[in-house]
Amino acid sequence: MRFASLGSGSRGNATLVESGRTCIMLDCGFSATETQRRLASRERHIDSIDAILVTHEHGDHIRGVAALAKKYDIPVWLTVGTAQAHQAIPDTALNLFNPHEFLEVGDIQIEPYPVPHDAREPCQFVFGDGAKRLGVLTDTGSLTEHIAKKLDGCDALLLECNHDTDMLANGSYPPLLKQRVGGRAGHLSNNQAAQLLKKITTSDLQHLVAAHLSEKNNTPELARAALAASMDCDAEWIGIADQVDGLAWREIT
Repeated sequence: MRFASLGSGSRGNATLVESGRTCIMLDCGFSATETQRRLASRERHIDSIDAILVTHEHGDHIRGVAALAKKYDIPVWLTVGTAQAHQAIPDTALNLFNPHEFLEVGDIQIEPYPVPHDAREPCQFVFGDGAKRLGVLTDTGSLTEHIAKKLDGCDALLLECNHDTDMLANGSYPPLLKQRVGGRAGHLSNNQAAQLLKKITTSDLQHLVAAHLSEKNNTPELARAALAASMDCDAEWIGIADQVDGLAWREIT
């Protein structure tokens, strides 16, 4: 199994997960044209995408989904709440799932789990191939025991480090936006991400990637430092999925 990011941040998100003959795109917050350009940078074409899996209805995660589904007849998987909040997905592409139940798409096993975020029915995912597990956690404002349970013992983690608390507090965002981002249904800070790592088993981790970094309220250096302190590892070992370049393919062996 392997994974890559086409871009991660408030201006658009998309992640690729591959195993065997199956390639899933997790979210698509870019236009169809931009998505294809970014896919080419990962040596992939839109025809290689077997399904699009959606975490929630915010534009930076779903902006390009309907256009791709219509043009290329790609199946889209999302919760009932997300589908109700974003009704542009064509019925022929629509597949609904329960965020408390497993599902499979081709060679990839998918375990959804709900998260606290200011959307209709948001969730995140653990991907598996029967031997290895990739945990993904972004767009949650607070940590729960359920989240920790789902991510315990993963072989790779793509983990939100949205903001540094001091940068957010002293930054240019208006007060209401600061409250939203830093609130219980907002986004994880560097420190919160580091706290999660202390709660779960990380001895099998081959890859730890910080994702969804704010371009105004965080830096890669601060995110890496927080996670490295929690893991007691070299900061350079921690990957960054950024807004412009995403993240190159990472193999989970």
